[in-house]
Amino acid sequence: MTETSRAAKRARTAQRILDAARQEFATRGFEGATIRGIAAAAGVDASLVMQHYGSKAALFTTAVQLPSDDAKIAAEHLLEVLANRLRELPPETTALVRSMLTVPEAADTMRSYLDERVDNLARSLEGDDAHLRALITVSGILGLTITQHFLKLRAFDDASPESLLQAARGWTEYLSRDS
Repeated sequence: MTETSRAAKRARTAQRILDAARQEFATRGFEGATIRGIAAAAGVDASLVMQHYGSKAALFTTAVQLPSDDAKIAAEHLLEVLANRLRELPPETTALVRSMLTVPEAADTMRSYLDERVDNLARSLEGDDAHLRALITVSGILGLTITQHFLKLRAFDDASPESLLQAARGWTEYLSRDS
């Protein structure tokens, strides 16, 4: 096997692992996802996941990164995140959100995660106000999550997830505009 084909095979394997990790983290959250589960979904041995990414935390960091300077991909990603938040939340997300105002460790975890999400999203946007638009967007998704799943606003009773996502398209179009 030539060096090029080895490198290509290694790159394909790393991509399969990354794709599987994105799915696992989206479905199960950081706490619920396991290296073995990701490996099984990617069709590789768990040791190969560690060889490529080093740790679950490093794999998570790579998996949640948005491409830099690609607002269209960022906007589509946000619609996917919102679609996930409009469905039933995984238990670990429910526990984290429910605890973030009363348990310092939960607050620290949520703050770190949201700060990273804001910074990551802002890097994918253009314009002087990119960071502010990212902040408003991330905060808005958290607000929707809280008002739907915890406060149970009556307005959600008559709003289908599809109609909410359609309304959110205007929001993401604004987000991805040049300032």
